[in-house]
Amino acid sequence: MSTYGYVRVSSTDQNEDRQMIALHQVGVEDRCIYMDKQSGKDFNRPQYQKLLRRLKADDLLYIKSIDRLGRNYEEIQKQWRLLTKEKSVDICVLDMPLLDTRRGKDLVGTFLSDIVLQVLSFVAENERNNIRQRQAEGIAAARARGVHLGRPVKEAPADFEQIVKAWEKKEITLAEAMQLTGMSETN
Repeated sequence: MSTYGYVRVSSTDQNEDRQMIALHQVGVEDRCIYMDKQSGKDFNRPQYQKLLRRLKADDLLYIKSIDRLGRNYEEIQKQWRLLTKEKSVDICVLDMPLLDTRRGKDLVGTFLSDIVLQVLSFVAENERNNIRQRQAEGIAAARARGVHLGRPVKEAPADFEQIVKAWEKKEITLAEAMQLTGMSETN
């Protein structure tokens, strides 16, 4: 039996420390922790997929909370079944003791775990929807105030049209045109 941990944050600027600390406190070694920095909307995450291939029967997987596993109700249910039923892996959700498949393997324990999992999966997806709604409202409010969103607008140089014409006539390369205008391919 091997012990693993899974950590997920939604973006690269979010901090995973609280999850890492919780996994270290239960004895999961760094080399056995898989971490993704991307949305929980689905399970197409490289480190999760790598972990999935690594897990085998009787292994134990720790996660801090069910929303770190994912934020899609149906997908969480599907992955839980895949891990616990098909792969025979035990899962322990640290902040929800009822979601620990090591105990309560009888019918009542399984029933309670399934109910709690369904409720928490619903809450995780609902929170994802709320986050998106709050973002949309914030963007709309900012636009209504005249706030420019996205990259700052870059002013074209006075000789922009001449540079473009020179490039179109193949008198200069694209790289030279970009250098003369102070632009890059991502601008």
